Amino acid sequence: MKLALWQMAPTDGRIDETFQAVCMQLQAAAAAGAKMLVLPELVLPGYNRPDLHQSLAQPLDGEWITRLRAMAQEAGCGLCLGWAERDGDAVYNAATTIGPDGTVLAHYRKIQLYGPMEQASFTRGDALCPAFTLAGLKASMLVCYDIEFPGHAAALARSGVDLVLVPTANPVGFEHVQRVLVPARAHENNAVVAYANLVGPEGDLTFGGLSVIAGPDGQPLATAGARGEALLVVDLAAVDAIPPEGRSALAREYRASAVKG
Repeated sequence: MKLALWQMAPTDGRIDETFQAVCMQLQAAAAAGAKMLVLPELVLPGYNRPDLHQSLAQPLDGEWITRLRAMAQEAGCGLCLGWAERDGDAVYNAATTIGPDGTVLAHYRKIQLYGPMEQASFTRGDALCPAFTLAGLKASMLVCYDIEFPGHAAALARSGVDLVLVPTANPVGFEHVQRVLVPARAHENNAVVAYANLVGPEGDLTFGGLSVIAGPDGQPLATAGARGEALLVVDLAAVDAIPPEGRSALAREYRASAVKG
């Protein structure tokens, strides 16, 4: 399967423009043969727009996801993105994966809310994302700060997950996450980790780009720069070429314990 990742500029509340841009990137990813496109955190309505999180948040069956499902089906390419979800009185920093046929494959609410803004805007999620099948791979999701906690990725590995999709909004100054922690999570858990970041300013925050798709050997399969948007496309069949000695003994232990348990 070919996996695409779009490192994009912050939305900053521009909803209609964002839908137009997502449609274009879905078409581009599909033209490159990709079956899934990963976008950053809180694409809708914007990460550093706490003034919009409560007022614009929508339910899972609302207009945003309904429209995105139709776009994915038309392009023949699935979509994973972060967005603000309303469920009754609660608002969540959520991520949803939509299949190439427009079906919702998985939905997740961020567990590790980062900083005062997120903690004021959102209710904390209380469960890891259940694994789902994507082109024969067992996949799951985390959101941004979640991937920095080894236990979350390890728990997914114990359930047999091969691919972790991570919408994120990581500011300038925290580049060690893309350069060190994401590759480490991939290596520790014998998995591919796709980390899609924003790039550029939104209000008083500037996001650092450096989006990465890391392989089980801890090496990047593809990376984006620290400036400007980028569309990455990786053929995950290349992962099969990684020699066994390049993979983590710890991950093998996790998988063995999962099978026994």
